[in-house]
Amino acid sequence: MYFTLFSCYNDKSDSIKINQKNDSINNHNSCCENSRNNFLLNVPDAHRDLEISNHDTNFTDVVTDEMIFIEGGEFMMGSVEERFALQREFPRHRVSVTSFFMDAHEVTNYEFKKFVQETGYITVAEKHIDWNDLKKQLPPNTPKPNDEQLEPGSMVFMAPKSVRNLIDYSQWWYWIKGANWKHPQGPESSIEGKDNFPVVHIAYKDALAYSKWCGKRLPTEAEWEWAARGGLENKIYPWGNELVDDGSPKCNYWSGVFPTSNDAKDGFISLAPVKQFTPNGYGLYDMAGNVWEICADWFDDRYYESFERFTTAIDPKGPKTWSYSLEPYDPKRVIRGGSYLCNDSYCSSYRVSARMPHSEETGMSHTGFRCVRDI
Repeated sequence: MYFTLFSCYNDKSDSIKINQKNDSINNHNSCCENSRNNFLLNVPDAHRDLEISNHDTNFTDVVTDEMIFIEGGEFMMGSVEERFALQREFPRHRVSVTSFFMDAHEVTNYEFKKFVQETGYITVAEKHIDWNDLKKQLPPNTPKPNDEQLEPGSMVFMAPKSVRNLIDYSQWWYWIKGANWKHPQGPESSIEGKDNFPVVHIAYKDALAYSKWCGKRLPTEAEWEWAARGGLENKIYPWGNELVDDGSPKCNYWSGVFPTSNDAKDGFISLAPVKQFTPNGYGLYDMAGNVWEICADWFDDRYYESFERFTTAIDPKGPKTWSYSLEPYDPKRVIRGGSYLCNDSYCSSYRVSARMPHSEETGMSHTGFRCVRDI
């Protein structure tokens, strides 16, 4: 149970100058990456005087379970260009995936609530942290935190009024006791009236349990990218190559100056209900933005280098285990799609090729999932 937060940094900001290179094709800093473990060892004394982003939308009809048939095929997996891309998205390699069904939208609060009501399931964020498990995810000889720091909680984004730089993500990410899927901003918050919002603060084990309960599974990274492309070839985004800020709103992202000011150009300050933007060519919603989506694969930032150049990989299921140099003891899974916190000046992870590591036992206020089912 270890938190690592990713800073999604891409050095294009005109409003804040910093002295560190960006996480680009030429270096290996992390983007949009965070884990709870880093925060458990340094829990702030107070939440500070921060604004919590929250934009409510009223809905009368509850979105029900809906799956889309995704016909299999071959494609070049990975980034089509170096702009915005990270080294982990290269080299491109040919992949073939078998046909499958995929959820049309991210799993909602309504759907997850039904699962919990029928099974009594308790999420990772709702459980006390077991030091015997946690210490395996930390460097050797790390001292044990006090018992108060091991109480249930999760990672919550809070927009600061100002920041010193874009490197120190502790200025906007906080470990909040009592935060979980039912209380996404902390113990005083709730999901009342938000049945159609994507469920968040979901750890890998939670997503896996839900998918098994409903007879589905988590998508492989290859399946996710194939589906996100929506039938388009060699494009940057699910909608094509038009930049996210150009034209009409295409997804729920951070429009404004990250992380201090969101102008809600896309209609939402934080999370959006599912199915608010035009679906991609396959009829899938929110394959870009809104919440990060957990995949089945282990994360290895050099995994793509293992593919043979002139051979098509058939239904790849990821590396045998994780590998992430910044946190070598903390198991990582792949997350895809970006979130409402992504912005071109800082993080452009709503690109179809963007891939990030996610700590298995970390819940966050911008991370959810969707499921797939075999034919």
